[in-house]
Amino acid sequence: MPTHFESLATLSTPLVCIDIDGAHRQVPTHYTVAAALLESGTLACRNTPVSGAPRGPFCMMGVCFDCLVEIDGVPNVQACMTRVREGMRVRPMSGKARLA
Repeated sequence: MPTHFESLATLSTPLVCIDIDGAHRQVPTHYTVAAALLESGTLACRNTPVSGAPRGPFCMMGVCFDCLVEIDGVPNVQACMTRVREGMRVRPMSGKARLA
């Protein structure tokens, strides 16, 4: 069983470079941050405040809030609802939600 998601072979599409927790990744411009995380093998993008249990993209449509990440220094961003852009910096969230 694969440990990460793989993109399907499609027509050529433009790529952007994003930083996922210090690792530079080239991803298609139509990806959401959650899709980029899953394809990179990052299955958990935050830890819960009570038990510290890992959470990752689940519903992929903005309902569950399990995919919260920090993007460019802004915390509590839903990865599944945010499209990638050139130079974006994505960091995992840990513990309680916080204000920027």
